[in-house]
Amino acid sequence: MKPDLKWYVVHTYSGHENKVKASLERIVESRDMQELIPEVRVPMEEYVDLKDGQYKKKTRKIFPGYVIVCMDMNDETWYVVRNTKGVTGFVGPGSKPVPLTDEELRNMGIHEETPVLDLSLGDMVSIMEGPFTDSVGAVSSINDDKHTVTVLISMFGRETPVELEYHQIIKL
Repeated sequence: MKPDLKWYVVHTYSGHENKVKASLERIVESRDMQELIPEVRVPMEEYVDLKDGQYKKKTRKIFPGYVIVCMDMNDETWYVVRNTKGVTGFVGPGSKPVPLTDEELRNMGIHEETPVLDLSLGDMVSIMEGPFTDSVGAVSSINDDKHTVTVLISMFGRETPVELEYHQIIKL
């Protein structure tokens, strides 16, 4: 029997998001609940910071005070998440957690289905979204763990590597 997995938003004490994620992952593993709560995320984004004339890549939380949990909602999983140290509750009316919609998941960059890619090194692809939309290039590397592909596109007269997610490209 496959569990009915949906994504839920959990409210935490501010600054405790990573602690809640780690605690919840430990509890899930110790109770052997990986099928019921397979993933916990703290949504992050990269940005470039200028300090002392130097540009540095940094990451920050997109939604401070919140953790996103993929789970099969039942009494046991609700209890485990709700009673994790640092959790103040689920987002939803009263005590009824509301799952995120497909549109909300897409807007957050969470894709339910892992796309299957029939690509080989050297294949030509077209970029469907992002800053390089409508560019064409050759696949130079494939990272199945991160679901990304590095594509060499011609920019300013030279080959430039661009890392893209599976859903951003289509094989020609």
